[in-house]
Amino acid sequence: MKAKTHSAVLVLLAMMMNSCTTNIEYRRISADEYRSRMKAGWLGQMAGVGWGAPTEFRYNGMIIPEEQVPEWKPEMINQHLQDDIYVEMTFLKSLEDHGFDLSIRQAGIDFANSRYRLWHANYNGRENLRTGIAPPWSGHPAFNAHADDIDYQIEADFSGLIAPGMPQTVIELGNKFGRIMNYGDGLYGGEFVGAMYAEAFFESDMQKIIGAGLSCIPSESQYAEAIRDVIRWHEEYPDDWQKSWQLIEEKYNLNPDYRKFSCSKGPGFNIDAKINGAYIVMGLLYGEGDMDKTIIISMRCGEDSDCNPSNAAGILATSLGMEHLPEKFKTGIDDTTHFSYTAYDFPSLLKVCERLSKEAVVLAGGRIEKDASGREIYVIPKQTPVVGPLEQCWAPSEIDADIHFTPEEMAMITIKSESP
Repeated sequence: MKAKTHSAVLVLLAMMMNSCTTNIEYRRISADEYRSRMKAGWLGQMAGVGWGAPTEFRYNGMIIPEEQVPEWKPEMINQHLQDDIYVEMTFLKSLEDHGFDLSIRQAGIDFANSRYRLWHANYNGRENLRTGIAPPWSGHPAFNAHADDIDYQIEADFSGLIAPGMPQTVIELGNKFGRIMNYGDGLYGGEFVGAMYAEAFFESDMQKIIGAGLSCIPSESQYAEAIRDVIRWHEEYPDDWQKSWQLIEEKYNLNPDYRKFSCSKGPGFNIDAKINGAYIVMGLLYGEGDMDKTIIISMRCGEDSDCNPSNAAGILATSLGMEHLPEKFKTGIDDTTHFSYTAYDFPSLLKVCERLSKEAVVLAGGRIEKDASGREIYVIPKQTPVVGPLEQCWAPSEIDADIHFTPEEMAMITIKSESP
């Protein structure tokens, strides 16, 4: 009697699962189109950071004069020595080596063993790791005075590029990699950017792409408030991006209520994720789908004026794909040089992203199938992002666990602290 009851339960559960499966909505994208958009996304990042690099932090609290915008040069596409580009490759290598179920502690160990140059939250997070503070505490405000800085925002592009149409996967990757160095708005900036990339595989309307990013972060956060402000000011001043810039400056640079955990209290330097995230959205909205205009507006907003156009251009380029990317961003690409202290040159970077994207789709309950002509098709279940509770660097959660790596874990960190 018990066996029959058990069998009936199993049958019922199977029927329920099948019923749930049939109600799942899917998005489809060919592997060819995925490769086109993913490659364009990387080239957009490289173009944005390369073009903006000569201006980085040279114009703080001011708009870059139009005549000071650098001239685009073909060699600007090759950015193998930019932290905006190479840091995220450590995260890709961790996923390649350990899979998507790797622990945050393993991710931290891999980051601790990186050898490239770092600054701000990245630098302090890595120093914390090397001295024994394990993630997520390495990015917690109690140990990282830069936790609201821009760092994960500038390196979260990878999360959307390997998770097409999968915002929940982007959030999960953020909680695994972004917490190594950031917290609160610093983390939300990366999840916002990653989610915009993920949506750009299926959407070209920038309002919808930005909305997809907002759906992945707490609506009551100051970061979300900043993005909503830019959207509103763009609606009010659609032909005057400099008016919107002035409103951003007054609220997010000069008002101390929006710099409660800023690593620099003065108005002359602001590397907070919020204001620089606002400049990304400025480029996306006022750029009107034009790569040059998007890059230049994000750049001319100042502050971190290479990181912001890099994010903006990468998102826009992903929505365009290679066939619609301007020719000047597709020429002169160095296919042989490895990005600084990473395992990847440009061709191998594209290959690992494609491989990981397929794994991400299957892990999310999707599949890779072939159509009648034999083309591979990504069949991706639509995800509803699950946003966690609000975190703020100026009122962080209590530390309720041992913050340290074990001796066995410390033995896996072969590069020691740079601090004296």
